[in-house]
Amino acid sequence: MAASEKRRRMPRPLAVADLLATVLHGQPAEKRLQEGKIWLVWDETVGPAIAAQARPTGFRDGVLTVMVANAPWMQQLTFLKRDIMARLNARLGCDLVTDIYLRAGRPETPHVTVKTPPPAPRQLSAEEQEQIAEQTAAIEDRELRSTLAQLLARHLASRDGKKGD
Repeated sequence: MAASEKRRRMPRPLAVADLLATVLHGQPAEKRLQEGKIWLVWDETVGPAIAAQARPTGFRDGVLTVMVANAPWMQQLTFLKRDIMARLNARLGCDLVTDIYLRAGRPETPHVTVKTPPPAPRQLSAEEQEQIAEQTAAIEDRELRSTLAQLLARHLASRDGKKGD
C-alpha cells in the first residue's frame, strides 16, 4: 500500500436488534421482534410507580396481558388502559397493542444486573514499554503499528504484573 493511500475506517458495528430488524423485515418473525420490544420499553413507558405494581406477562393477537399486584392497582390501571396503550404504541412506533388484559397476581420484577466498572489499568513498567516497542518495530504501516502497540499495552495493563501470566 502506498504512503498516500489510507485505509478507510470501518463503520461502527450495528446493534444486534438493528441487524435482526433488517434481516427479518417483511418476515412473520418481524412482528414477534416488535412484540418483544414491549418488555424493553414497559418500565420507561408506564413509569416506576406502575412498573413496581404491574408487569407484562404475555402478548397475543394485539392483547397485552399484564399481571397486577392487587385490586386497588387493578382498578386504577383499568382507568389508565387507553393511555398506557397509546403510550406503548407511540413508543413502539406502530399500533401493536389493541387491548390490555389485567390479571391479578404478583408481578415478577425483572432481574437487574449491576455492572461494576473494571479496575483502572495499571501503569506499564519501562521494561514492558520497551518490550512492546521491540515487538512492533518490524511493522512498517504506522497506523497498524500504533494500533497493535495500544492493544498490547492494554493487554499488559489489564494483567496484575506477575511474570508468567
